[in-house]
Amino acid sequence: MLYAGCGRADITPEVGGLLYGYNDDTYSTACHDHLEIKALALKNENEDPVVMLSFSVGDFGTGACTETREVLSRELGLPIERILASATHTHSAPNVSGIAGWGDVDRPYLEGILIPGAINAAKEAISSLQAAEFAVCDGESEVGINRRELAEDGTVDHGQNPWGVQDKTMTVIRFRNAETKKGIFQLIHYGCHGTAAGNNHEITRDWIGIMTDRMETETGIPTGFWNGCVGDIGPRIANGKTVGDIHHVEELGGKAALDAVRIARPLDRALYESAPLHFHAEEIELPCRPIPSEEEVRAYTDTHPREGRYVNIDGMIHAYMYAAHDVYVNGETVPKSKLLPVSVVTLGDSVAFCPVPYELFSEICLRLRRHGPCRHTLAVSLTNGFEAYLPTKDAVARGGYEVACFKYGNIAALGDDTDTVVVQHFLRILRAML
Repeated sequence: MLYAGCGRADITPEVGGLLYGYNDDTYSTACHDHLEIKALALKNENEDPVVMLSFSVGDFGTGACTETREVLSRELGLPIERILASATHTHSAPNVSGIAGWGDVDRPYLEGILIPGAINAAKEAISSLQAAEFAVCDGESEVGINRRELAEDGTVDHGQNPWGVQDKTMTVIRFRNAETKKGIFQLIHYGCHGTAAGNNHEITRDWIGIMTDRMETETGIPTGFWNGCVGDIGPRIANGKTVGDIHHVEELGGKAALDAVRIARPLDRALYESAPLHFHAEEIELPCRPIPSEEEVRAYTDTHPREGRYVNIDGMIHAYMYAAHDVYVNGETVPKSKLLPVSVVTLGDSVAFCPVPYELFSEICLRLRRHGPCRHTLAVSLTNGFEAYLPTKDAVARGGYEVACFKYGNIAALGDDTDTVVVQHFLRILRAML
């Protein structure tokens, strides 16, 4: 028998604090809508639960996220691998990323608001566990659009690319009480950046918040959002760009709400099942690329002082180059591969959750869905940390902002064919689980 429970917490900061945005000096002047944590607990009878939490933050940096999960592990008495912490990817929330170029983690917010909220939401979800059944519906949504716009000369920049690869599938999973048939929780999965207002001064969950609020109003069931292959997908907003203002949030949120309600409507008369939960955790090995040559690194450091101020991608590249510089100076070695912990959750052969701490490109979702053994295979980005983007090999060849983040986000940067390695690992795991 499957059991499900849900919890929630408000994690809205005081107005006036630093927002994630795209730089390290964007401060809030108003609150458009409250930030939140939604928690879903799932378990089989006589087994530990898996707790899936959705945080209304941008990128949940691996250090801050691991710290939060360690606290939850102690508070809940659960192994850390059974706690999955996902970011929705709104840029209009406090900084819990800590990536070079975007500013430091907001420690008072993390320690005083976010972690206590996570504890409360997770405990509420576990305490409300009840015999449950679920049903799944999906359909197409054009809330997002490929954002890797091609210029006349073939270079890539942020914008809208209507012929680019996109996973348009929006999936809704509804859990309800097995006896009373009363709704317990709804999970919406879709891949798109929360940047309809990406560098604004209002605190907001972006379009995601308007969508989930409307779903709750229309159905009376608590609703949370988990982001899919978000890496190359931006919001389809009226200005033709990938970032707008708070009015674009409201417009796109309304469109997302219409799609979600439409897609979920068949769940009122769907056939529900109570398939068992399966859980598997392991470390997968990913290939790393060599660092630039000592000459390339020296050419950079000779023209860019270590203590200079560099913002966004320039800050990321700066930190990377000096990390490479220190490798050469100290005679260190860079690993040829990286071990990545993953926790995979399935519900029978109906649903599979494949979470990673990257912003996955859309094609990865499509490949997992095409070749996976489950009817609904959901790749979940931005889970259990943040390690920048994970593009496909052909996207690496074209370059662009996301590829630069992929190459310079960590001194142990991943190899060009990591997308295929990740897909093959997850397919192997899923086939063994089923």
